[in-house]
Amino acid sequence: MSYKEDVRMIKALADENRLRILECLHHGEKCACVILEELSITQSTLSHHMKLLCDCGLVDSRKDGRWMHYSISEEGKNRFKDMFSHYVETIDSDGGCSCDKCV
Repeated sequence: MSYKEDVRMIKALADENRLRILECLHHGEKCACVILEELSITQSTLSHHMKLLCDCGLVDSRKDGRWMHYSISEEGKNRFKDMFSHYVETIDSDGGCSCDKCV
């Protein structure tokens, strides 16, 4: 992934409602109507949040009749784990800095 894609994913997670949506989807696919009821937000607000979550790859969507159904993307979840690991696991195994100046 690129820095730009990383930032898009991080920004998508940097909102209380979007974190609540992900928690809602934790146990499986949900219809938009169920998410609306659980979060007590408007349909337009939900659409905005879902667009950001889908665009960054964390959430998958499918249309069934007039309703959208959402689920956590396994590929997006794995990309997030890899990205997070990349940034937090950069310390050398002995706990010290591994840059050329410190080595």
